[in-house]
Amino acid sequence: MSTSVLVTGGAGFIGSNLADLLLREGHAVHVVDDLSHGRRIQVPPEAKFHELDIRDGAALHDVAVAAGPAIIYHLAAQADVRRAIEEPSFDADVNIIGTIAVLEAARAVGARVVFASTGGAGYGEYDALPVPSPETAETRPLSHYGMSKMAGEGYIHLYGRLYGVEGVCLRLGNVYGPRQDPHGEAGVVAIFCGKMLDGEPPRVFGDGLQTRDYVYVGDVCRAFLAAATGPVGETVNIGAGREVTVLDLIAGLGGDLEPEFAPARSGELQRSALDPAKAARLLGWRAEISLAEGLALTYESVAATRRDPGARPQGAFPQ
Repeated sequence: MSTSVLVTGGAGFIGSNLADLLLREGHAVHVVDDLSHGRRIQVPPEAKFHELDIRDGAALHDVAVAAGPAIIYHLAAQADVRRAIEEPSFDADVNIIGTIAVLEAARAVGARVVFASTGGAGYGEYDALPVPSPETAETRPLSHYGMSKMAGEGYIHLYGRLYGVEGVCLRLGNVYGPRQDPHGEAGVVAIFCGKMLDGEPPRVFGDGLQTRDYVYVGDVCRAFLAAATGPVGETVNIGAGREVTVLDLIAGLGGDLEPEFAPARSGELQRSALDPAKAARLLGWRAEISLAEGLALTYESVAATRRDPGARPQGAFPQ
């Protein structure tokens, strides 16, 4: 059934792919983004675009009232771990105050909120933490970013208890795929693709044996749609449930250049993976795209953007 939906951060990597899928499913899509990191060209032309900062509660309220969304997919965030450490107040302002503004808008129109939270940065790393980590594990963030996302989860659940706002928190693994920025600080897969296309060696911090749970953006978008109709008040891991090293990624991309090693960065996890069993049980969701297939799709996306930088980048759901 077609409904009106709103995607915050919908000009970004995950958000624009989600907007594409929502349109394919027949929904009327409204995108909110301040374009501080997202790109206007990535917003689907069929979506209604609203350029604003989610911290502007009054403007966001007005957009929500006019759009009347049944679901607000909240992906807008300050997601740079290093900037969070350097500017913790800014990180909290965007990720906590901004989330409260989204919840107030949802409360005004009776919308469900599906919140993009974090897995590895939320759980942190400690001796008793099982890997892959289930949702029942204690969260011990090692960065302000991880802490602000855990606070955002708390507010999602608070608004459910106080006001009956329906909310679902998705703890995402390391999301990769088409439209990931190959020039930014985050998104190691796209960065490695860009390096390979430039004929430069990939730069590896530490020994390259640190692990993450890499999950393809198309699979993640399907999880958001499943959460829109699944049980409320839940926190659910969205990952592939496998540990992949940085060196595994380089080998999977088929690069023939030896990596350039640099000192490990402080505060980064050595091991991280998410237990996706709850997502399968509650949402009927599983990661479907293999790492090999996802890496190939990401490489082709980065290469296509190099060939035609003025075109709208192809996403995980080709039109």
